[in-house]
Amino acid sequence: MRYSRWDGTQRLDALEAEELLGAMADELLSGGDLEDAMARLSRWGIPGRMEGLKDLLERLRTAKQRRAQRHDLSKTFDELKEKLEEVKRLERDGLERRRNAEAPNEQLKAAMEKLAAERMAQLDALPEDFGRAMRALKDYEFVEPKAAQMYQELLKELQQQVLGSYFKNMRESLQNLTPEQLERTRQMIRDLNRALKERMEGGEPDFEAFQRQYPELAGGAKDWDDLLRQLAQGMAAMRSLWQSMSADMRSQLEDLLGAAFNDPGLQEAMNDLAETLGQLMPMDGYDHAMSGDEPLTLAEALGLMDQMNQLSDMEDTVRGARNSDDLESLDRDQVERLAGPSARQALDELRHMTELLEEAGLIRKDGERYELTPRGIRKIGQRSLEEIFATLKKDAFGGHRSKARGRGGDPTDELKTYEFGDPFLLDLPGTVRNAVIRQGAKVPVKLAAGDFEVYRTELVTQSATAILVDVSRSMLFRGCFLAAKKVTLALDSLIRSTFPKDDLYIVGFSAYATQLKPTDLPRLTWNEYVYGTNMQHAFETARTLLSRSRGKNKQIILITDGEPTAYFEPGSTYPQFNYPPTKRTFEATLREVIRCTRESITINTFMLARGHYLVDFVNQMSKINNGRAFYVEPEHLGEYVLVDYVTHKRRRVA
Repeated sequence: MRYSRWDGTQRLDALEAEELLGAMADELLSGGDLEDAMARLSRWGIPGRMEGLKDLLERLRTAKQRRAQRHDLSKTFDELKEKLEEVKRLERDGLERRRNAEAPNEQLKAAMEKLAAERMAQLDALPEDFGRAMRALKDYEFVEPKAAQMYQELLKELQQQVLGSYFKNMRESLQNLTPEQLERTRQMIRDLNRALKERMEGGEPDFEAFQRQYPELAGGAKDWDDLLRQLAQGMAAMRSLWQSMSADMRSQLEDLLGAAFNDPGLQEAMNDLAETLGQLMPMDGYDHAMSGDEPLTLAEALGLMDQMNQLSDMEDTVRGARNSDDLESLDRDQVERLAGPSARQALDELRHMTELLEEAGLIRKDGERYELTPRGIRKIGQRSLEEIFATLKKDAFGGHRSKARGRGGDPTDELKTYEFGDPFLLDLPGTVRNAVIRQGAKVPVKLAAGDFEVYRTELVTQSATAILVDVSRSMLFRGCFLAAKKVTLALDSLIRSTFPKDDLYIVGFSAYATQLKPTDLPRLTWNEYVYGTNMQHAFETARTLLSRSRGKNKQIILITDGEPTAYFEPGSTYPQFNYPPTKRTFEATLREVIRCTRESITINTFMLARGHYLVDFVNQMSKINNGRAFYVEPEHLGEYVLVDYVTHKRRRVA
């Protein structure tokens, strides 16, 4: 058990696997594809319970927008400009002191005044543009040592900031850049270039040897690929800064980089590295528009660009993700650092979604794809059943009573006066109470025949049911397909849990009929490649299946939104399709209804549409079979089917 301080993000009621399965059940039943349903759940989440990919994406966008609205790139060079002005001021003051100083002779004084005038003219001629001014001063011969020292420190600071953006791992080692360190950096970049070119040509340079030699650069990388990603990230920050600046500032930055890398060896090595990296790994930066007023130094601006790029890369990953497996490349700590703890929690829940479902035994991996387990299918059936029952009133059942009397059956909570022949399921307290009321409070209590109260019983019949589900195209277009699948799963769950002795057969039909297993239902989709509603074949298939059951009570539940439009001619293996339906289609289908009727199979029809042909056909079928027919809106189909099933399962016998 691990304990941690409450930070406001912990969830007291953690998500459970069954809640996740329930959230995607309708999507799964509608489309039949588990991975599509999981992808949609990942995309949209569960309102109020689990954030989806779109919510995580919005958090990343907000984090980036918050930074953009805070900072201002137009003042990035202001601090450096102030330092450059101080360099020029120190140099002017030094020149002025030397010009006004006492000289041993007039000739020396004149030479000093001439030198001071020339240097002053050079300073006055410096470009106003900061970058060009820095570059021009590279060839200037300083007179004032303090000014020269400050200029060299400013150049070193530029080199540290720029190199630190390229080589993030080296920022600490670049803090006090000495000539020796600068030479080591040149050599390191050359060695890195050689290794990368060797790798580009198919070779295998020794990464561990390079890592040992230059731990300040490669110490935190796992391999060449990891190091390449880090280098590309750093160079992308500079590119993003470039792309996010105005044209004038770009020009200044270009001159600034020229001044910082006015070392021929270092400049050549850096150019070579940029070219090699560009071939090995894309380094396209992002254009980040800034609208705030908080100024940034160059180092801070490069750091901000790095953060903004990381957030943009995360956005791209989340935007392209289809499910939780596609988020594995995201670093949880990085997400929290840049977008906050809520974003990390959203990421964790999304990444663990599949794992949670697998551990609960609701899904499993089959090759490259996930599929529902039998347990998962049962859970969806139970959920459908609970969903339907939740819409029913408490008195929805028991509307069909029988005056029949007899022995046996299950006891109920209802009491009655005992009659000869009733099961002797005595209610002793009620019986004694009746005797006391009749004779008064005296002992002994003497019982009379009329005092006896017993529990009523009801007979639970054993039955066999075939549910015929229309899977033709129109069922989808009219929004009926999901309702039909849910009620079939719910009926299967009801029979398994409450009436385990009953038999249930499932038949899907369009142009032809086929028996289905409950495990087939979540994956079942409408038949989009063939046309026709072949009830004849559906009735024939159901009749064959019901003949296997020993129970005397047999019924067919027909769920359809259309009339029969296809049938098989005797001896043919290809269905005949006609629309509008022909007389022969109706006759062939009704002949099968007659066969079902002869075998005492009741056909109860649930119509999801009120087409003229369908109503006419159902009327003819009801005259032959005496089954019941209902017109039902798809959203109420489950209530009708389950109530009808349960109320006709039980009849009062005592």
